Amino acid sequence: MQVQLFVTCLGENFFSPVLKDMVRLLERLGAQCELPEGQTCCGQPFYNSGFQSQTMEPARQWLRVFGRTEGYIVAPSGSCADFIRRRYPELFPEGTREHALAKEAAARTFEFTEFLTRVLKVRDVGATFPHKVTYHAACHILRGLGLREEPKQLLQAVRGLEFIPLPEEETCCGFGGIFSVVYPEVSRAMMEGKVRNIQASGAEVVVVGEPGCLMNIAGGLRKIGSPVRAAHLIQVLASEGGGR
Repeated sequence: MQVQLFVTCLGENFFSPVLKDMVRLLERLGAQCELPEGQTCCGQPFYNSGFQSQTMEPARQWLRVFGRTEGYIVAPSGSCADFIRRRYPELFPEGTREHALAKEAAARTFEFTEFLTRVLKVRDVGATFPHKVTYHAACHILRGLGLREEPKQLLQAVRGLEFIPLPEEETCCGFGGIFSVVYPEVSRAMMEGKVRNIQASGAEVVVVGEPGCLMNIAGGLRKIGSPVRAAHLIQVLASEGGGR
């Protein structure tokens, strides 16, 4: 099975260990991973800021890169996968080659846990992670892609992992991409509320499936000197031992 890796901006620039774990885990599950050259930002920051015309060139470049590939396109981010799936076909007029290309590429683009559970039909990936773990439901993974139980099912199948429900699990952490820049005070208050709930859970590790949320929550935990560690879900699923 061919898998094209859409690494995303935050993944490439801030979470390269997560990308390496993603490749390792997919190969363990029998996938042949490819990293298409020339991929850049999908254009979502422009679009969400109201600059739809500036979205077009990054979108065209993304289609030039991934439109010529074969197989599934998998990303470690629900936000970027959801943007490709929902917005790309809307960006280009119906009847154009770009619209057809966008629809075709969107149909084979998946967020990582979505790919595992809905395409590969896998729940147990053979991971071992002997820690108390709680889970934050990122907005795009939950509301955009409709993945409510699947990420938790993957976690609950990990050997040695003690899963602890997070109070207000589905409440936004306050990142929201450009939202955190435009409304920093509101964003900070939301993040602090999320961190309080994580602290109260008694977990050693909070798991997040979205790089932006992971960055936000990890920063909030560091700011208060919390011993709780934030990790991407992929890191836990790729763990074969202590994982600390």
